[in-house]
Amino acid sequence: MKPKITLETLESKPHEANAIKTETKLTLGKSANVSVTVDELNTAIAMKSGSLPVFATPSMVALMERAACECLADCLEEGQTSVGILINVEHTAASPVGAEITATAAIESVFGRKIEFAVTANDHAGEIGKGKHSRIIVDTERFMKKAAAR
Repeated sequence: MKPKITLETLESKPHEANAIKTETKLTLGKSANVSVTVDELNTAIAMKSGSLPVFATPSMVALMERAACECLADCLEEGQTSVGILINVEHTAASPVGAEITATAAIESVFGRKIEFAVTANDHAGEIGKGKHSRIIVDTERFMKKAAAR
C-alpha cells in the first residue's frame, strides 16, 4: 500500500520531507516524457508570441509543464494536484512545422510540498530548450476555494 502524502504532514512536519521522498514515488531522478508534433496551432504565429511558423516558446513551456505533471501523476493522492509556481527556461533552437518535440521533466529536489524539476525539450536534431520548473502539491478543493475568493 502506498503511504499517504498528507498536506498536514508536508506543511507541519517539513523535517519529514526526506522520509516522504524515499517512501513514495517522489524520488530524485524520476522523470517523464511527453511529445507533440509542431502544427499550425502551436506555432509562434498562432500563439501571437512571434511572426514565424516555428514551435512557439509558450508551447514549449506548456509541454515542459505537462511533462512535470505526468511525472507527478502517480505520486498524488485523491483530492491532490500540483500547480506550477516557477518556470525559467531558454528556448535555444527553432523547430519547423512537422517536427516532433519531446519534453522531459526530471525531479531534482523535494522540499515538503515543493518539487523542483530540470526540464528539457528536444526535436530530431537535438535540444531546443532547457531550464528549471517548480510545482507545489495542493489540496484541490482548498486551492479552488481560495482562487474563487479572490
